[in-house]
Amino acid sequence: MAIIEIKTIIQAEINMCFDLARNIDFHKDSLAHSNEKAVAGKTSGVIALGESVTWEATHFGVKQQLTSKITAFKRPYYFVDEMIFGAFKSFKHEHIFEVQTDEQSKKSYTLMTDVFEFESPLGILGKFVNFLFLKRYMKNLLTTRNAYLKTAAEKLAI
Repeated sequence: MAIIEIKTIIQAEINMCFDLARNIDFHKDSLAHSNEKAVAGKTSGVIALGESVTWEATHFGVKQQLTSKITAFKRPYYFVDEMIFGAFKSFKHEHIFEVQTDEQSKKSYTLMTDVFEFESPLGILGKFVNFLFLKRYMKNLLTTRNAYLKTAAEKLAI
């Protein structure tokens, strides 16, 4: 199983960051380069515990669908989405939000941590694909999304 962890400091209020991270429309906009769109389940607005969304996107030149469901939820600190159908053998994406304080300025900010665990299909071949490029590709995808969220949240916080 591959694990990616990304920490993003956001100069915005925790509730705003939490809601943006769950917003279907915002997610679609943040990954526009892959033509990502919600095609089934919750297809717009803010997703909540027990709800699922089916995404359609183009990755590696192939149109794919993936369905994930919110399986854990503690507002505004934590939620988990897990794949229930898609190209991976499995994935679990933990979204963790914490209020932190800068020691020098005494200003608070949100620390957003993504922990993305996934397992590729095809056994040893899947592990080789992870090593070659898939883990790096997924990390870049998450980093792109987080940078978009950071920019939007900080712009709204002004």
